[in-house]
Amino acid sequence: MTIQWYPGHMAKAMKKVKNRLDLIDVVIELLDARIPISSRNPDLDQLLEDKRRIIALNKKDLANQGLTNQWQEYFSNQGISVAAMNSLNGKGVKKLFALANQLMVDKQKELAAQGRKRKDIRLMIVGIPNVGKSQLINQLSQKGATRTGNKPGVTKAQQWIKLKEGFELLDTPGVLWPKFEEQEVGVKLAICGAIKEGNFDSELLAYKLVEMLQDIAPDKLKERFKLDYLTSDTYQLVADIGRKRGCLQSGGRIDRDRVSNIILREFKEGKLGRLTLERPPKEANK
Repeated sequence: MTIQWYPGHMAKAMKKVKNRLDLIDVVIELLDARIPISSRNPDLDQLLEDKRRIIALNKKDLANQGLTNQWQEYFSNQGISVAAMNSLNGKGVKKLFALANQLMVDKQKELAAQGRKRKDIRLMIVGIPNVGKSQLINQLSQKGATRTGNKPGVTKAQQWIKLKEGFELLDTPGVLWPKFEEQEVGVKLAICGAIKEGNFDSELLAYKLVEMLQDIAPDKLKERFKLDYLTSDTYQLVADIGRKRGCLQSGGRIDRDRVSNIILREFKEGKLGRLTLERPPKEANK
């Protein structure tokens, strides 16, 4: 299953991010807490190497809490400031201000020693499409200053936004990378909503998701779809889910397109429970 999606505005956005970095004090790298590895843009990682950085694990309400804690520990052990949050209701968002202030302590002391006034801290939010940037900005600014939506690529222009006293923020569009080196990354991004529908086969994607769920959360899969048993035959398992949900065509055939969309949608909406598709490397090596 091959997935690639890189609209022209993303290439332009990457160039603008690079050109604006000299204006920025602290970069907030927004990740999906369900897929912290796959939602990290490797191009951004290299670009931001020398910048003060905060990793924000968003959508924590959809992710396994224990694994989110492990991911926070993982990034902290790398010397990166990290916070987990829910940009929809604002829980955990205010911690970003505290972390940014901590990262700027030495710089502010240096300015004070020179007799200069404290500077406003300029923030930049970067991340992949549909990871919650617009909602996060609205929470930080406490107003509906940016256009929000549940479609990848909604925010397509850069803009400065005044936050609370002492902070300014530069918004950037969601940026994917031109080519996924591992197709598993593209699959997980599509499952979690970072890739626009129409750029992948929903039926094949649903099969991939069901395979993952059989591995990480078989009981939740069985419970949600009221299955009597789980089979290792993914094709048959999706058919069983289709029968349970009444996704039938004439002659009793399974409407695989319909059931596939149900499986994908209910995962995205958290109806199968709080699930994380990736573990920190130290866990994977145990």
